[in-house]
Amino acid sequence: MSLQNGLSALNLEMPDRIPRTEYSAHFHWDLVQKVTGIPVSSKSTAEEQTNASREFIKAWDYGLFWNILPFDSIFGEKKTKMGHASYQADAVDYSNEVKSFIEEPEDVFDFDFDQVYGRRNSQDLIQGFQSDYDKMCLEHPDTVNMTGMYTTCMSGIIEILGWDMLLLAAGIDSREFGEFINRYVTWNLQYFEALAKCKSDVIMVHDDIVWGSGAFLSPDFYRTYIFPNHKRLLAPLLESGKKVLFTSDGNFTQFIDDIAVLGIHGFVMEPCIDMSYICEKYGKSHVIIGNADTRALLYKDREYIENEVKRCIGLGRGCPGYFLAVGNHIPPNTPVEACLWYQEFYEKYSKR
Repeated sequence: MSLQNGLSALNLEMPDRIPRTEYSAHFHWDLVQKVTGIPVSSKSTAEEQTNASREFIKAWDYGLFWNILPFDSIFGEKKTKMGHASYQADAVDYSNEVKSFIEEPEDVFDFDFDQVYGRRNSQDLIQGFQSDYDKMCLEHPDTVNMTGMYTTCMSGIIEILGWDMLLLAAGIDSREFGEFINRYVTWNLQYFEALAKCKSDVIMVHDDIVWGSGAFLSPDFYRTYIFPNHKRLLAPLLESGKKVLFTSDGNFTQFIDDIAVLGIHGFVMEPCIDMSYICEKYGKSHVIIGNADTRALLYKDREYIENEVKRCIGLGRGCPGYFLAVGNHIPPNTPVEACLWYQEFYEKYSKR
């Protein structure tokens, strides 16, 4: 049922039940164990964790599985390391390693991507995306699968420069910084051309273009250097007939219309986004995913959780391509009881 509902929603066919997805609930091991009955923890083997996650995703009836392939691995060691806060259970993802890759703004303005990173073999890139998609289909046959790109434009620049150097370079010379972005996208286009040739019908395009408070650079800069470059990257995907879903963390409300005109088929959003605006203007023409707030679960207030599910489903009910999701993840410190309430209310209100 989840696969059919997911496909129907992606094709804007208004399934009888609002489908859903989640982003990290399947490695909230206490929750996974509670739902599936499978003993699993952060100390379990990778195979045990994969099997338990698979059963959890079936139990929670994901209509699609958010997935991308390259993260910062495309840059090898030639990137800035900013450390990583604890998120996963037992802080297995924590890192205090901080290391700058580029030391001076002038080095940003002279940066040659082909010289530093080289060009990839196109068949290897295509096969990489294809293998990722095939793996997802094998592991999760009951949901809509995809592959995609994480370091699209701004997210790639963040990985290379880190926040301090990014903001410093942009502040010193915004035009030269914009040219740096243009060169990055020219280099990065090879990945999108490869994506266009893989067999995945759905492509997830991720780019963290804003903070939780909104734009961190001038809106004019985005419209001069970011969105035109998005259009360059999306062109081969759209020409090949792919269905393109766009994800950005943070609050991109002021850029909703700019993103829509790029030709994307759907928005994946956090709770800080004005979902009512998206539903009103794009609810009949676009896929809409997310917007439920994880804080409702963290507060462990049953009525609050119910109202949050009702709010999202109430806005999305008339939108044929709406998927419910906790837009800013269900982290491992979320009370299991609160997660089960969330699931209960999804079951209660998701029927149209």
